[in-house]
Amino acid sequence: MQLMELIELKPENPTLAQENGKSETEFRLPDEIGILPIRSAVAYPGTVMPLAIGRERSKRLISDIEPQETLFGLVAQKNPDVEDPVAADLYTVGTVASVLKVIKMPHGSVNVIVHGQARFKIKKFTATEPYLKAKVELVRTTTRYTKKLQALVVGVRNTASRVISLSPNVPEEASLLLENIQDPSALADFLAATLNIPIDEKQLLLEETNAHKRFEKISVALANQLEVLELSHKIQGQVRDSIDKSQREYFLQEELKAIQAELGQDDRRTEEIKELHAKLKAAKMPKAVEAEALRELDRLSKIHPSSPDYSVIRTYLDWMCELPWAKRTADMLEIARARRILNRDHYGLEKVKRRILEFLAVRKLNPHGKSPILCFSGPPGVGKTSLGRSIARAMGRKFVRISLGGIRDEADIRGHRRTYIGALPGRILQELRKCGSANPVFMLDEMDKIGQDFRGDPASALLEVLDPEQNNSFTDHYLDQPFDLSNVMFIGTANYTEPIPPALMDRMEVLKLPGYTQKEKQQIATKYLIGRQLKENGLEKTQLEIRDDALTELINGYTSEAGVRNLERAIGSICRYVATQIAEKKRRKAVIGPKDLPAILGPHKYESELAMRTATPGVVTGLAYTPVGGEILFVESAMMPGKGLLVLTGQIGEVMKESAQAAFSIVKANAKTLEIKPEIFAKHDFHVHVPAGAIPKDGPSAGVAMFASLVSLLTNRSARPDVAMTGEITLKGLVLPIGGLKEKILAAKQAGIKTVILPKRNEKDLVDVPREAKTGIKFTFVSKAEEALKTILEA
Repeated sequence: MQLMELIELKPENPTLAQENGKSETEFRLPDEIGILPIRSAVAYPGTVMPLAIGRERSKRLISDIEPQETLFGLVAQKNPDVEDPVAADLYTVGTVASVLKVIKMPHGSVNVIVHGQARFKIKKFTATEPYLKAKVELVRTTTRYTKKLQALVVGVRNTASRVISLSPNVPEEASLLLENIQDPSALADFLAATLNIPIDEKQLLLEETNAHKRFEKISVALANQLEVLELSHKIQGQVRDSIDKSQREYFLQEELKAIQAELGQDDRRTEEIKELHAKLKAAKMPKAVEAEALRELDRLSKIHPSSPDYSVIRTYLDWMCELPWAKRTADMLEIARARRILNRDHYGLEKVKRRILEFLAVRKLNPHGKSPILCFSGPPGVGKTSLGRSIARAMGRKFVRISLGGIRDEADIRGHRRTYIGALPGRILQELRKCGSANPVFMLDEMDKIGQDFRGDPASALLEVLDPEQNNSFTDHYLDQPFDLSNVMFIGTANYTEPIPPALMDRMEVLKLPGYTQKEKQQIATKYLIGRQLKENGLEKTQLEIRDDALTELINGYTSEAGVRNLERAIGSICRYVATQIAEKKRRKAVIGPKDLPAILGPHKYESELAMRTATPGVVTGLAYTPVGGEILFVESAMMPGKGLLVLTGQIGEVMKESAQAAFSIVKANAKTLEIKPEIFAKHDFHVHVPAGAIPKDGPSAGVAMFASLVSLLTNRSARPDVAMTGEITLKGLVLPIGGLKEKILAAKQAGIKTVILPKRNEKDLVDVPREAKTGIKFTFVSKAEEALKTILEA
């Protein structure tokens, strides 16, 4: 019951008379009265309620009222948050009232006590200043005294008495008041004023003129309120009983402890041992492992808690209990569902997706087969890590990821032995405990960045983890017991595989994720990146549109990468720029075209300088494959008077230096065939430089480019600016195959190369290069270095 607003119940205005079965017959109501909007409350006839007046219009109304003489209207607001209500914000039915007392409070507020007289209905508002005024008419209520009404009154009165008895902070006078109200309409208004129901429902009760219908609604509301109060009372009783029981148990336990202390016993330790024993049994570990754990538990029970070994054994047993020895998630082997998830999350990557679906198909036919050990190799930003998450979701498994970049200690993989202070299991078992499953998708990120030092070789420790024949009994140094990793699907990632030890590579199935073509990047941006950046920057799809030609400009002029990471950053910059303008109300939506990009991202960051760099003899264009994708590479040669020395610069590695030496030897050995005067080598020094000098470069595939650069210099013939080449050469002039073919062709395509010279033995690999990347490029395949000169050098 809500009696906070109800102070006293008084009979309705003496001038209002009632007849049995008839409505009110007399009440002097002026045609026009002031209207006082009230918030979060509804006034009823016959009730006295306090009001805090704070709004200026309301204060002006109260100041014009003569206490106990002037009548005005109390009308509830539809929305209590409206500070300055107008006609549309108020209900049309209210209560005529008079002011009993005005109390002026500090800070300018006014408190008044008002007495409700009768219902009225607003016909029309006539003024808004200095306060609301309206023309009104009296709303007459009807009370037909029937047996059904009498029964309703008795039932409602009993229910209300029960509610009052269960409600806290309700004065005793409320029960007496309830018994002394004989008029059904007045009783209905009294109960309606005290009900704990929403304001809109209270307003409906005020608007209801039939006393019988009002009692029916009040009866339902009271029954609901009584049910809640009885349930609350029951819960409080249960809580009280529980507290009493807990206090009793506490005192008994304290007495028991005192008795056990006298007898030299310690029951807490016994309970702890029993709890650990139950956890070890519930873990469902292998029998041999369980026997060892129980032996450690037996040791624990015989060691005093103050002993250093106590905490060591206790921590060990906690780890044994918490590892997921037998907890596994059920594989979702629906091929169509997995294909949908993979296609929704990633564009392209058909070979990788096909391999995952093959694994699911094999697992469906042979549920007990071994999990594959995969390794995703590719440049940054092509989706290696996110692909692992998609695989986990497609299979219904949990996903775990650890980064191996910079790891130098074998203990990070295998853990420390328990003899060391603060020893813990390795990262493998730690992550399995966190995920709570023995068969997650486990991603080993950045495998090509594992280090090694005097503390051991983490890559060698991974040999057991990634060997399907051995990982069913992986032994962590801390546990010193075999743990089955054969159900875990391990996925490694690397930017390039050369730094990975051969023994480790032999245990993994390498799936290459090459760089994306311009068309693929455009599709990825349209389907994934733009939507993600719009969401992250709080924009709707209707507020920003990036045109296709703007995306093309972004890809070619502002990014130079195999993946899409920098492309997403550039799209994010555009989204933030537009979000700022929308927040400042400078525009409501934006369509971004190529002309808008310089204002947002600045001038182009990448422009082709191919024609300028290859305009002189001795400068040729090579193709290189780096950890971040393919790129074009300029090889420059110069000669000066000297004694035939060869100088190599450009921060090139040992393998590339050897390629330069081999190219120089081939040129000298075939000087006559190449129409070069042999005596020139004895009288000049030669300098081969590979810009940019700050970037390390290595690999054998620049051999053809170095050979062509030297021949171009010595024959004083310029290399064609639209020709690029790649290939390793031998001292006999043979051209050997190279790797990273797709990435190199993509770099040539982006740089505007028209002809690419490739080793003859790489011709078969051209089928793996997308048609889009090959369009507009002529491919020349050579077996010997001399064959390339016809295409490279201008006549």
